[in-house]
Amino acid sequence: MRAWKWLREHALNIYAGLAIAYMLIPIVVIAVFSFAETPRDRMNFAINDGFTLEYWQNAFAVEELNESMLTSLKLAALSTVISTALGTLMALALVRYKFFGRRASNLLIVLPMAAPEIVIGAALLSMFVIYSVSLGFTTLLIAHVMFSISFVVVVVRSRLIGFDRRIEEAAADLGATPFETFRFVTLPLIAPGVMAAALLAFALSIDDFVISNFNSGTTVTFPLYVYGVALRGIPIQVLVLATMLFCVTVVAIALVIWQQRRAERMVQAQA
Repeated sequence: MRAWKWLREHALNIYAGLAIAYMLIPIVVIAVFSFAETPRDRMNFAINDGFTLEYWQNAFAVEELNESMLTSLKLAALSTVISTALGTLMALALVRYKFFGRRASNLLIVLPMAAPEIVIGAALLSMFVIYSVSLGFTTLLIAHVMFSISFVVVVVRSRLIGFDRRIEEAAADLGATPFETFRFVTLPLIAPGVMAAALLAFALSIDDFVISNFNSGTTVTFPLYVYGVALRGIPIQVLVLATMLFCVTVVAIALVIWQQRRAERMVQAQA
């Protein structure tokens, strides 16, 4: 009975731990195999020769892999900047202003998140073909901005819904212009939400395969490169770069969480 009582009290924690382990175990496997002694074919998951730092010391030895990673990073950075700027402005408009078509706009914002990626990719490809747009980096950028904006709007909008407008009114009463109010009051307060949205957009962009596969043309991103070499054997350097990218992402998320908690403490102290 005591064991059953303990299980009932900690059931949620156990479930959460199993769910997190389910998501992280594949990443741990990738990190472990990045230290494997010898390359193996894609069906062999046994480490027979121990571990080595050879592939970490030569992480950038595969030129095609380096080019695809740089392309993915450039694409993700540009699409993140554009989608975050446009998405933040759209969220402000949807939350603070009443205009014709506002409800329809809220619905249309959610549709790219709910639609299958293969549908979005095929639709974008059809549009580019109809208007005779050459497939390449530009079409990839347009596609990534398109599907990232929805996530940015949703994240920033959730931050704006609980925003205390009286702070902005106080700034206006003290003589601040609308631009100064936005720059020195509104933007710093919603910055954690904007940063979280930007990180989400970056992660979605650098991870995307389906939509990119439709609209890439001859441009090769990191996911497309991995898919292309999977049949003849994935280089160990792919695992190394994937592990590096994951570690950088974890650090960035930790910094965002720290900044959010710091901002919350500052607000509580001022109150």
